[in-house]
Amino acid sequence: MKIQKSFKGTAEYGSLYLVPTPIGNLQDMTYRAVQILKDVDFICAEDTRNTGLLLKHFAIETKQLSFHEHNAFEKIPQLLDLLKSGQSLAQVSDAGMPSISDPGHDLVKAVLAYGIRVIALPGASAGITALIASGLAPQPHIFYGFLPRKKGQQKEFFTEKKFYPETQIFYESPYRVAATLENLRDIYGDRQLVLVRELTKVYEEYQRGSISEILNYIAENPVKGECLLLVAGYSADLVLPGQQKQVPDPLAEVQALVAAGKKPNQAIKEIAKKYVLVRQELYQAYHNSKES
Repeated sequence: MKIQKSFKGTAEYGSLYLVPTPIGNLQDMTYRAVQILKDVDFICAEDTRNTGLLLKHFAIETKQLSFHEHNAFEKIPQLLDLLKSGQSLAQVSDAGMPSISDPGHDLVKAVLAYGIRVIALPGASAGITALIASGLAPQPHIFYGFLPRKKGQQKEFFTEKKFYPETQIFYESPYRVAATLENLRDIYGDRQLVLVRELTKVYEEYQRGSISEILNYIAENPVKGECLLLVAGYSADLVLPGQQKQVPDPLAEVQALVAAGKKPNQAIKEIAKKYVLVRQELYQAYHNSKES
């Protein structure tokens, strides 16, 4: 077990700061994030050209170091040497929180193994930002990031997840959205879904509806810009492909539980809770059925 006190005591090494950057609107950059980027010795950037535009906008002159998935293996030892020499680093991705869809997680693990402080700053996150305005249940939720690209792998992935009750969050390319939604409908059924595009930008748009409704809409209005998908979690009253729509019959379910050996009051309480019913009304209906 290790304890990290991020801001108390003296540190033998430098610190690694994980600094979120705007996902579109530059005004979402926090004062603290700007100050940290000015104060550290180096900024580890996924794309130095993209980050360079951000640094220029906020008059940040800190030197950048290229750090991305293709050079992470060779760069991590060099970054560790800098930290061990007492210099502090900030890691940023092209947009949003670092360590989500970039090699930052590997850097964090390596840094923690040496007992070096890792300090995360709060900030923009596309998945959470879209979730709270989606209209779907915000909790529980699961963030998956980018989906498998191949149809077979994608369907296999969805098959594993189709009974999950959590709202699910996916990133997807606008060029693959239609095919992905068709695969999703084939496995999940025609669930409620929210397609969000150009989040925080001038053309920000939320498309809320069933998967079929959104597929019909984007057939006439092709998706443009960065987008993500949020799909409602599984519930017992959903119709999956190949199933018939079943109308709930609470009274029949009570009778089935009683026939299986459960006491009437226990069965009534269970089913009333399941369907959010007034227990006394279900109790009366049950006893009326016994008398008739």
